Amino acid sequence: MAGRGSRLRPHSLTVPKPLIPVAGQPIVHRLVKDIAKVLKQPIDEVAFVLGDPAWFGDDVVESLKALANSLGAKASIYRQDQPLGTGHAIMCAKPSLSGPAVIAYADTLIRAEFDLDPLADSVIWTKQVQNPEAYGVVKLNANNEIIELVEKPETFVSNQAVIGIYYFKNVGVLKDKLQEILDENITNGGEYQINDGIKRMMAEGNVFKTGTVDEWMDCGNKAITVETNGKMLDFLKADGDELLVASSVKIENSQIIEPCFIGDNVVLKNATIGPHVSIGNGTIIENATVKNSLIQTNTSIKNANLDNAMIGNHVKYDGNFTSVSIGDYSVLE
Repeated sequence: MAGRGSRLRPHSLTVPKPLIPVAGQPIVHRLVKDIAKVLKQPIDEVAFVLGDPAWFGDDVVESLKALANSLGAKASIYRQDQPLGTGHAIMCAKPSLSGPAVIAYADTLIRAEFDLDPLADSVIWTKQVQNPEAYGVVKLNANNEIIELVEKPETFVSNQAVIGIYYFKNVGVLKDKLQEILDENITNGGEYQINDGIKRMMAEGNVFKTGTVDEWMDCGNKAITVETNGKMLDFLKADGDELLVASSVKIENSQIIEPCFIGDNVVLKNATIGPHVSIGNGTIIENATVKNSLIQTNTSIKNANLDNAMIGNHVKYDGNFTSVSIGDYSVLE
């Protein structure tokens, strides 16, 4: 979680990207819970690798501890003080790297239902994609074992793209290989990468298998985050396991077109909301139409027609006015 999320600015200027809510819950909360569902076994510990304490402060730490506790696990907090790559980030959590473990990047959401292969030393989660040349993909042998990781192949290798979630039967083996990478100062683009540790594990005969997810939803930038919000709302409505519209929502001459997430104490007045809209707590929307959008907490929207919009916390937007003050990295289209 140590990155600054620059592609999601301005929303990540004030809130760390993994804590930006999508469909009513922070990205990292949804990710951890979804991984727990796939594992189908108790979780002892959740280790979070954060960045600068000035950015990932006490409030962030407390929210992550609460997340781990909700799964019956303890939380361990580590810091990556320099952006030196995925391998370096993992090694920042070195005291936690023993036994069975999942490693995941915190800007991805998934929907998956599969059983971990008991014969595998490791499982790399993948998604079938239409354009594998745009991704890092796995190369498989006749036994469907992963024998190579190939970044953006120019010729076809497979259509199984690596999504950034890994299971290790004994993550201590990866720790040993990453320590070798650090000791030998082996970098790519000035960074230490998890793939170099994985390749050394493969070279020593460790068996890697794929676990294919049904949906892989990125939250890397504004457009894809809004799209992911819509997909997640569809899934939650189909599941029927979450209250998507709070009982405290005040509705006056307004219509909600499902699926939507609408938080506590939201006020809707002369508004049409949905489909695929998430609205955070305490927001007021008046004389507006909003669809396919993500609006955070304590914001006021008036006289607006919004589609494919992402609006942060404590924003005031009135579509009747032309004199506006917009912060760094904001976009009006």
